[in-house]
Amino acid sequence: MQKTSIKITSEKLDLQDCYAFVEDDTCGGIAAFVGTVRNDTEGKEVKQLDFSTYKPMAIKEMQKIADLALEKFDIKKIAIHHAEGMLQIGAIPVIITTSSKHRKNAFLACEFAIDTLKETVPIWKKEYFSDGEVWVNAHP
Repeated sequence: MQKTSIKITSEKLDLQDCYAFVEDDTCGGIAAFVGTVRNDTEGKEVKQLDFSTYKPMAIKEMQKIADLALEKFDIKKIAIHHAEGMLQIGAIPVIITTSSKHRKNAFLACEFAIDTLKETVPIWKKEYFSDGEVWVNAHP
């Protein structure tokens, strides 16, 4: 049985796909995190975001996060899907779903996965404003 679903795609992410992947009759809880493109950063109006990845390394790091979450939080399954390319306001750049026997583990694993992804995975975003643009979390 496959316990992880890892994906980076330029296609629209689908919450139902992630939910369906983690669904399991032995689990009493499914947690989901859906990141959305907001229209404001520190008071500046955001027009759109552009996500770039170093895909081979990003997939590898996302798999590490998933494997660690399975072990650390005793969850049944985890899906981590991330978008790449230009995204408009309201679009979804990331979805993480987890399932576990008890809800607390699903919540904790989901939070761990998004926090760790933002810290360690080589995915960069460029924010476009009405008066320019800036790379966020770009590594030197």
